[in-house]
Amino acid sequence: MAGTLAKLACMLFLCMVVAKAAMTCPQIRGGMVPCINYLSKGGSPSAACCTNLKNMVNSATTTIDRQDACKCLKEAAGALQGINPTNAARLPSNCKVNIPYKISMSTNCASVK
Repeated sequence: MAGTLAKLACMLFLCMVVAKAAMTCPQIRGGMVPCINYLSKGGSPSAACCTNLKNMVNSATTTIDRQDACKCLKEAAGALQGINPTNAARLPSNCKVNIPYKISMSTNCASVK
């Protein structure tokens, strides 16, 4: 458990450091760790969650970057149990972040521009 938390903390740190370059899927997943409580229980997303979401959006500067981020978010959401789809869809607006696609398992990432 401690090893897993250390790995997640390292991934979160990498997400903050690499904010200007396109993020890899492991970096995106790590950056979403602070969002898990919100995604499952609702309420308000943490500041760390919103910061990491903003970093992801800012790093995705091309269509391919945005499509890859979309695919990664869908894969991560599918792998986690207990995620409330409504909370996931509301995450961008609750973080005041504009994402050019809906965070949903039904989003067609190939259509993201």
